[in-house]
Amino acid sequence: MSNNSWWQRAEKVLPGGVNSPVRAFKSVPGDPLFFQKASGCRFTDEDDKAYIDWCLSWGPMILGHADPDVAAAAIEAIGEGTSFGAPSRREILLAEAFLERLPFFQQVRFVSSGTEAVMSAIRLARGFTGRDKIVKFAGCYHGHVDHLLVEAGSGLATFGTPSSGGVPADFSRHTAVLPLDDDDALEAFFADHGDQTAALIVEPFPANAGLLIQRREFLEKCRQLTTRHGALLIFDEVITGFRVGRSGAADLLGITPDLGTYGKIIGGGFPVGAYASGKEIMDHVSPTGPVYQAGTLSGNPVAMAAGLATLEKTGRPGFYEELERKGALLQSGLEKAAADAGITATVVRQGSLWWTVFQDEAPRAFESIDASKMEIYGRLHRDLIDRGVYLAPSGWEVGFVSASHTDEDIQQTVAAVADTFTSWS
Repeated sequence: MSNNSWWQRAEKVLPGGVNSPVRAFKSVPGDPLFFQKASGCRFTDEDDKAYIDWCLSWGPMILGHADPDVAAAAIEAIGEGTSFGAPSRREILLAEAFLERLPFFQQVRFVSSGTEAVMSAIRLARGFTGRDKIVKFAGCYHGHVDHLLVEAGSGLATFGTPSSGGVPADFSRHTAVLPLDDDDALEAFFADHGDQTAALIVEPFPANAGLLIQRREFLEKCRQLTTRHGALLIFDEVITGFRVGRSGAADLLGITPDLGTYGKIIGGGFPVGAYASGKEIMDHVSPTGPVYQAGTLSGNPVAMAAGLATLEKTGRPGFYEELERKGALLQSGLEKAAADAGITATVVRQGSLWWTVFQDEAPRAFESIDASKMEIYGRLHRDLIDRGVYLAPSGWEVGFVSASHTDEDIQQTVAAVADTFTSWS
């Protein structure tokens, strides 16, 4: 059955035809593609057309699709039982491997998604501090938790403006949104509200509204102000954890948060999330403490097995150095393709995370992104699909390099981009 036929059927039975909004191609031309199989960095749609994949399931597939070692681990676990609802050895093994890579944390609780990890970390921060207010930054997405679906307004901070239907204002009135890369706004907020703030949550390298590489000094200020006012610093590393380096952004930056949230890579392609901290804070989580959190599929043995196999392979010597080399090769190739065609574009990159923005400087704040240029990305996305290259179906989303991408795949992608740009002139 063709892509078009599947899309017609999907629109009848799924809201908007999808189970996650960005998959609906509302930000790019054309209808969504439906995929039947994937291997390495390539996947094949229902029309039997193959693509080089730079979306990689939005980040988890750091080894590529259907990695044989991850698949073998998952199949072995399935043979022993898909879910126990009781303790099993694999959750201990993954916890030990996880904490070995993150020595500044002492305990981890596994959940089933990044959203659930953030929701639980926020609840824990409030329970530990006895305070209500949470600080986030404009353009940083932390999952679809009610009280974090808040948009920025004018001024230094905006309280209680939900950016989604179905979220009562009362749910988000304790959430403040500050602009990124603005030291004055940060200092002013903590001067006024520091003693009421439970936590500040930030993606160290925000990657859900473009890739907004932050100054280390700004993140250090987040650390200093939260410490000074008795608030907790939460690094949301659902995307960056085990992606931008062996441990993630916190280790790379040399900044230790009080809490961290993780997902994607630690499940090896299966649904998983995690939050971690020191024992003093984690002792507040049920059943040890009063902060309740539970999940039927938390610590699922199949996800634990896949995550453990992924951490083992990514932990091998030279793994991240090779990803860095590939990322740099892709970045330089794409920038040259744009320059040769006379197109203004910047390829922002942090390790194997990358994002193309059609302006001459890399923005550090959401407000600095020229939204009018997203039409260019949409055109590029459509033309690259015709050339067998698949990017995320939104100009606001980042791309990912995997261990399975070869130099030839990178060269083929750069050639497709160059050919596309040339065809526009």
